[in-house]
Amino acid sequence: MNHTGNIQYFSWEENVKQWVMDWQVPKDYCRIYRVCGKFSLCSLTSFPRCSCLQGFDPISPGDTSAGCKRRYEICNDTDEFHNMTMIKVENPTLPFFNAKNESECKARCLSNCNSCAAYSYNPAKQELLRSGRPESTNRCWIWDSDLYTLQANETYNISIRVSQAGKVDQPKVSSREKSSSFLTEKNILIFAMTILVILLLGSVGYIYCKRLVTHQQDESERWAIELLDPDQSMEEDTSSIGVPFFQLESILAATDNFSEANKLGRGGFGPVYKGKLLGGQEVAVKRLSSVSVQGLEEFRNEVMLIAKLQHRSLVRLLGYCMKGNEKILIYEYMPNKSLDAFIYDGEPRLSLDWATRFEIIIGIARGLLYLHQDSRLRIIHRDLKTSNILLDAEMNPKISDFGLAKIVEGREMEATTNRVIGTYGYMAPEYALEGLFSIKSDVFSFGVIVLEIVSGKRNTATPQLRQNLSLLGYAWNLWIEDVPLKLMDQRLLESSNSVEVLKCIIVGLLCVQEDAGDRPTMANVVMMLASDITSLPNPKQPAFVTRKTTSTSSSSSSYVTDKTSITMTLPVGR
Repeated sequence: MNHTGNIQYFSWEENVKQWVMDWQVPKDYCRIYRVCGKFSLCSLTSFPRCSCLQGFDPISPGDTSAGCKRRYEICNDTDEFHNMTMIKVENPTLPFFNAKNESECKARCLSNCNSCAAYSYNPAKQELLRSGRPESTNRCWIWDSDLYTLQANETYNISIRVSQAGKVDQPKVSSREKSSSFLTEKNILIFAMTILVILLLGSVGYIYCKRLVTHQQDESERWAIELLDPDQSMEEDTSSIGVPFFQLESILAATDNFSEANKLGRGGFGPVYKGKLLGGQEVAVKRLSSVSVQGLEEFRNEVMLIAKLQHRSLVRLLGYCMKGNEKILIYEYMPNKSLDAFIYDGEPRLSLDWATRFEIIIGIARGLLYLHQDSRLRIIHRDLKTSNILLDAEMNPKISDFGLAKIVEGREMEATTNRVIGTYGYMAPEYALEGLFSIKSDVFSFGVIVLEIVSGKRNTATPQLRQNLSLLGYAWNLWIEDVPLKLMDQRLLESSNSVEVLKCIIVGLLCVQEDAGDRPTMANVVMMLASDITSLPNPKQPAFVTRKTTSTSSSSSSYVTDKTSITMTLPVGR
């Protein structure tokens, strides 16, 4: 077998002292298996080699090697056969049957709606000459599937079934014109009324489509498909900021058609795939599920928000795609995936040392400070958790997933919503129970993340070290018992800095205090993480200290505070 895949047979010629090729398979280009696709004829004397049969058009415009499709669907009154001679085709899957004549063979094919693509009639004389057998039969072969491996300059005849529906619209003397003189006044009236109704419906449809197109154009103006200038000021009008639009075909090529081998993981909004663009750049492709909570509003929100945000602790959006039901976001690729793959007990990957964890905490805090204060619009994330903290090659944290984020105009600090969506264990009590969200809601989520990073335990799946305690309750009890360092992940004993660990525990407890007014802002948090531990205030009791030991589903959450017991069913985004 040579480098092109051809199998060749050589024999040694003694008189010329060299190997001489006796034969090879395939013999030529047109004998390669299905080289031209379906309904495409291969010829060695033409260029390009592949060409569509009469009544067929290329599946891929300009590329007949990908096969051809019917110009008009068959199985109607306009079906006829295009006779081709001197070609070769794959053998039919159906056995032949005896036919009296070609008309019977043709009629048998026409009677099989959608199951007869072509037929070949072989009279008895040809059969005898070809096979040398004494019996005399007229054979009819029928192909019930698409035709492949069609080759020119061969020795067979075949009749391809095609539809001539398009010829009906061609101007010619029709039977209607011939019989027009026989129309009665009643028929003329019905015909005129039909035309009037068609014109009326057409006018209404035109007005509706015109308005729809105008609306879509207005929408598209808001979605500027242009490269985002990295030097562009963030104070410019938001409508002037856009991100590149990617064609769905290029995304399919980059992800190998969303293959399982390229799948990085799956969130509540859909799977995420690794992809490689034409230039070799690696990207993360989030394919939003059509049944996910994140709809068109959240999709548009995420594109517009991330396009306007520029910070080293926020994931960078490289582009987007919308086609049909597909809503796709293209991000910079994070080789270390998300934070939750590293910090929890029992995770298969190596644990992070304390120095790396502390830098991650500081990076998340700075990213939230940018969202809450340094960007022109005050942005509340509303779904901050460890799985939404991505890590780059240097383990720098980057906040992602802004589908549920909200913009608070001007100096407003809080807002309310009737649609409470988030993740159990990270939602602040005022948001989970009353629909009230603010920058302090993100502060609460940040506090949970800090305590999870320090302890290596999940707030929603904490081992029952003490009965009825959540991670927040467990941390609070250790604090009031004056042994807060017992919260620290035992894997950090060798690498930890006790002063920094204690500082993070205090900051975490300050952030998860039950009263939102008692929680610090992210500006205060950044200052406290950089300041001396003696200047930190004492935290008050956190929310959700105790928890009922009843089983709950992923879509319901039970909360018990020191004042009252409340059970709520909440839609969960993850």
